[in-house]
Amino acid sequence: MNALVLGGSGGIGQAFIDYLLKQDKTQRIHATFYQHHPGVHDERVCWHKVDVTQDSAIKDLCSQFDEIELCINAVGMLHDQAHLPEKSARQIDPDFFTRSVLINALPSLLLARHLSPHFKHQRPAHFAVVSARIGSIEENRLGGWYSYRASKAALNMALKTLSIEWKRSLPNVIVSALHPGTTDTRLSRPFQKNVPSHDLFHPSKSVTSMMQVIDNLTPGQSGNFWSFDGQKLPW
Repeated sequence: MNALVLGGSGGIGQAFIDYLLKQDKTQRIHATFYQHHPGVHDERVCWHKVDVTQDSAIKDLCSQFDEIELCINAVGMLHDQAHLPEKSARQIDPDFFTRSVLINALPSLLLARHLSPHFKHQRPAHFAVVSARIGSIEENRLGGWYSYRASKAALNMALKTLSIEWKRSLPNVIVSALHPGTTDTRLSRPFQKNVPSHDLFHPSKSVTSMMQVIDNLTPGQSGNFWSFDGQKLPW
């Protein structure tokens, strides 16, 4: 199996790489980072320094390998040094909102644009993206977190739309949005205070659960939103 992992330097992305390296069927992993080269050194891992929000960078990345059976996008942004999730519409910052959509939603569409030829081998394949349950419109009963919610909802709509297109042109590819649970990473660290210890996952546990979901999906289930525990989530 040949895999592509976007965001391989993050907590969840690196855990995906660690998981795949333990699988005998894994032949090659192409993985991306943005600034700091991760500390994973294995002859099966080929690292690429990529700004995944740039179309030309994604195009160049996809030109450096051939067939792919598994693509996982683990790139995401919840906050930065200047902004925490908004509690009120009064806190909306246009630049932060735009950047949230740019990072959380756009890269998956750029991937789909340039990666589709690499899936034409007709073998079973997966296009999986780490989303977030908080992006579910139906389940939003608390409000707040405007930029993150909206960007993940946009991502989910993009994946649903892609799955409809690919059911016609790439029926061997299963498209899925995945909720990892509350995972102990840099992204969630400022918000872990009130999370019960049994609900806070180590990245390896989150990734193992998500990979079990991926491995059990069938082509007829393409275009759905899944929790780490296998529960189908509402959009």
